[in-house]
Amino acid sequence: MKRRKYQKKNYLKRVIIGFIIAVIIWILAIYLYITYQNIEINNNNYQTEKLQSTESKQTVENVKENSTKIADTLEKVQESVVGISKLKNVGGSIFSSSDEEELGLGTGVIVSENGYILSNEHVTGEKYSRCYITLENGKNYNGTVVWSDSSLDLSITKIEANNLVAILLGDSSKIRVGETVYAIGNPIGFEFRRTVTSGIISAKNRSIKIEENNSQSYMSDLIQTDATINPGNSGGPLINPDGEVIGINTVKISSAEGIGFAIPINVVKNVIESFKNEGSFDQATLGVFAYDKDVIKYLDSNLNFDEGIYIAEINKNSPAEKAELKVADIILSIDNISLTTMNELREYIYSKKPGDTVTLKIKRGKINREKNVTLARK
Repeated sequence: MKRRKYQKKNYLKRVIIGFIIAVIIWILAIYLYITYQNIEINNNNYQTEKLQSTESKQTVENVKENSTKIADTLEKVQESVVGISKLKNVGGSIFSSSDEEELGLGTGVIVSENGYILSNEHVTGEKYSRCYITLENGKNYNGTVVWSDSSLDLSITKIEANNLVAILLGDSSKIRVGETVYAIGNPIGFEFRRTVTSGIISAKNRSIKIEENNSQSYMSDLIQTDATINPGNSGGPLINPDGEVIGINTVKISSAEGIGFAIPINVVKNVIESFKNEGSFDQATLGVFAYDKDVIKYLDSNLNFDEGIYIAEINKNSPAEKAELKVADIILSIDNISLTTMNELREYIYSKKPGDTVTLKIKRGKINREKNVTLARK
């Protein structure tokens, strides 16, 4: 009797479970049917195209457009590039095809409409030197060097001419490694005048040692480029794609290909503006020569510092000497502007006048102190 009741109870349980499963299946079936009915099928025929083809077409068009723009820009820039020689050619132009090897041809760039030309000092000579300038139109002029700086290897020469095409000045503080640049110059002579070469900015703030005439010197804060620079390119412009000069070509590594250097344009901007606006430059001086941390390793491998510039020389009776600055002091800042290179100090001093007072923050040993220095006339 008990067994029969147990079997009946199990039967009812199975029936109930089966019923519940059937209901669940029925509900799922209805849900799926309704969902399927709401699916919209679009029978339109789609047109397809390879994205790669579209992108390639746009790229080709952009390249052509950019190439034309750059060619137009460089063509305009070449009107501001001049030939410079220390010897006068009897034919009237230094671009004469005769006796090129005797002319020592170099390059310069017009920086003002009224005849100021920027170049290297080793091309034009020191202040008051005479040289000979040939413009893009073939006209030849006598030039007088009105300013030069041996440590920068830069000079400004004046010719008596007006309505010249002046080059645009860029901002060398904003350049980036990998950006495209163009060098323009006169690498050999008449046959190759105003040659344009292209490359990239390979590095910034380079320091190099120069050995010549049994002496050594150092140049710092240079722009390194792989654009081809030959001896006759010295003094020519290093141009960005906007046609602005960001540097003046100066030297190349003769033992390697694709390593040339240019002096950043910013260091000399204040000098150029003074000549353009006032016809002169009343140069102030602090009376020190300092090296940055990249150059100092050539002089003394035991000297190490992370910021500032190291004073290596102090001129006698200079403002620096009168303010009791000492060799081995490290200049950290000038008027609260941090310094990392000698060119930054030069650039700031070039913006001042003789008699102006500047505040230097220096480090002597482990002690930092401030010095007020009145600049003198150089």
